[in-house]
Amino acid sequence: MPEAPADPHAGHVMDPAREAQTGADLPVGMAPPPPAITDALADPVFGAGPMQRARAVLAGEHGGSRVSKIQADLLEWAPDGNGYRWEVEGWYGGDLNRVAFKTEGEGQSGEGVEAAEVQVLYSRAVARYTDLQVGLRYDLEPRSRAYAVVAVDALFPYWFEAEGSLFLSEKGDLLGRVEGSYDFRLTERLVFQPRAELEFAAQDIPRREIGSGLSKGEFELRLRYEVRREFAPYVGVSYERAFGRSADFVRDAGHDVETTRFVVGVRTWF
Repeated sequence: MPEAPADPHAGHVMDPAREAQTGADLPVGMAPPPPAITDALADPVFGAGPMQRARAVLAGEHGGSRVSKIQADLLEWAPDGNGYRWEVEGWYGGDLNRVAFKTEGEGQSGEGVEAAEVQVLYSRAVARYTDLQVGLRYDLEPRSRAYAVVAVDALFPYWFEAEGSLFLSEKGDLLGRVEGSYDFRLTERLVFQPRAELEFAAQDIPRREIGSGLSKGEFELRLRYEVRREFAPYVGVSYERAFGRSADFVRDAGHDVETTRFVVGVRTWF
């Protein structure tokens, strides 16, 4: 008489609690991932060239694609003083390596641009939500000047955005800038954004009304309505003040140490 097949579960004591766990209920493991598969078994059948092109398409469609974005955080006008301001940035590349550009400036209607700069940067992801950027900055106004740039662009927990930059000019002037913002989403479309920017200098630059230490600060509040995610008109108030030696230079030039402006504008991206 033939023997009954062996029970594969014989001698196995089941843990009811563990057997009930599936999917996301299982504990997170710390084991290293398996090695990447390097066998190209289809190459002898279809040819190495066609298969390499097919693998490149697959990699591009699953995280290795090149994408781009241009975002205007500030495109605004101050009705009380006929002033205008812009702050635009963009990038092209993948998850790790990108080419980025930034431009910002301000001016007065009828008087032209008072300050304008452009940056071209190489951006490299060095940690989760953190990019290290190096490149060049060129000031168009008030004086033409070139700078070497080192910057860190980061997104902190709870979606707090921050950026810090160091600028070394061709004249040896060392400047710093720190800025941050946070979006309070009041509704699905209404967003309240506090924003701050601080500028520093390692030395006095009287011709530019810049003093060593903390030179200038901007503190801003904006309320925007997202007609679409890509298009959001806003209203706000901006307070700007010079500090320390910078305040002395500003007074000596006959300018105001602090200014407050009400602004209207639009935030857009594509």
